[in-house]
Amino acid sequence: MSIGPVMVGVEGLELSAEERELLGHPAVGGVILFSRNYESPEQVQALVDAVHGCRTPRPIVGVDQEGGRVQRLREPFTVLPAAAALGRLHDREPALATAVAEHLGRLLALELRAVGIDLSFAPVLDLGRPRASVVGERALHRDPDVVSRLARAELKGMRDAGLAAVGKHFPGHGGVEVDSHHDLPVDPRPLAELRRADLVPFVRLAQSGLPAMMPAHVLFPAVDDRPVGYSPVWLRDILRGQLGFQGVIFSDDLGMAAAAGAGAYPDRAVAALEAGCDMVLACNELALRGAVAQACERFAVDAVRSARLVRLHGRRGVSSWQALITSPERAALAAELARLDPAPELDLRDDSPA
Repeated sequence: MSIGPVMVGVEGLELSAEERELLGHPAVGGVILFSRNYESPEQVQALVDAVHGCRTPRPIVGVDQEGGRVQRLREPFTVLPAAAALGRLHDREPALATAVAEHLGRLLALELRAVGIDLSFAPVLDLGRPRASVVGERALHRDPDVVSRLARAELKGMRDAGLAAVGKHFPGHGGVEVDSHHDLPVDPRPLAELRRADLVPFVRLAQSGLPAMMPAHVLFPAVDDRPVGYSPVWLRDILRGQLGFQGVIFSDDLGMAAAAGAGAYPDRAVAALEAGCDMVLACNELALRGAVAQACERFAVDAVRSARLVRLHGRRGVSSWQALITSPERAALAAELARLDPAPELDLRDDSPA
């Protein structure tokens, strides 16, 4: 059996009978967790184990665990600083910031792997510009060289601890003011201008072995008349062809307002897969998950896609959450991050995918 191309949200702290049946559908290959799915490390590990046990190969389990205002699993998980704190440190002490970024990635990964989670939808590779409020403190820096350096360090920390990373939001969400959760942002800049700045971190992380990317729900009319997540020009010609990216391409959440132009919810999933996405996210429209799976069933048997997806399964990891929280390494890493930014932003609403 292949890993299916649909990643779904689940309703609560444990799987319902209907959700266990849904996870057996050939088109369903993963689960994304939100704050609504979290009560304690022990509970979330039991939920992840139940998801993994639904089929073979096991579904992929992911979560938005960036830090700052986008962190679904909180205390006793370490409350991570916003990415921009690393950028501010880099302005003062570049070498220290790079080391801290690697340590942040490692701590994030150790904690998620301790409860069985396979990947985090991080790091954010968008450039930090004042007009892009939806990015804000989630961006590492305004300078693409600094973003690339810090993100590569974070990627190394995550990879060394056995967790897959997902860079977002290709080719960059930092040039628009409109929030794609609420409307379709339009960025008029030509590709040549994007190559000089916004695309730089995505190019460099692709060259550094980034295992997955997520395209933005942004329209760049100078490049294509379709938003990036529905555009074979962006996904097949540019990301795969010109940039040589070999990893997994995730859609951003199909329920966001900027994704509505492709039609009804199942039609959006089909359009994203046809454009070149390997896996689509159906996060919060829980009543429509079955319809999305049904619409995507013809994409379920794809050896190339499945081979990409299976590489996202988590590796290694500590034996248990209890073993991790008593380890000197975790204590040292957490103390280092607490000094960096002791007051992170509040989390986004649970129904606002990142």
